[in-house]
Amino acid sequence: MQETNQINNINNDDYELSKDQIRICNIKKLIAGIFAILLGSLGIHKFYLGYIRQGIITLIISFFCCGIGAIIMSTIGMIEGIIYITQSDKEFYNTYVKNRKGWF
Repeated sequence: MQETNQINNINNDDYELSKDQIRICNIKKLIAGIFAILLGSLGIHKFYLGYIRQGIITLIISFFCCGIGAIIMSTIGMIEGIIYITQSDKEFYNTYVKNRKGWF
């Protein structure tokens, strides 16, 4: 019974982040958000967050689609940047650090 409770507590999102984790998430989400808004078409924010495959996909679409892809990727980058910046530290940690969600 005790093991089941421990497993449930691990899978539950009701936990507190340490002060170091909060500070790192706050800095990381701010920098990733700025990169996404300013350099979204190049996928710099993806590389910064460690999403190498998504960053390469963004670069390929931007360079090989004759400008149209860059406009689309820039728009997606702006949306992602706004999402990064407006999320709480805990949401950002759960979504992009812990669960490694690559897009939106």
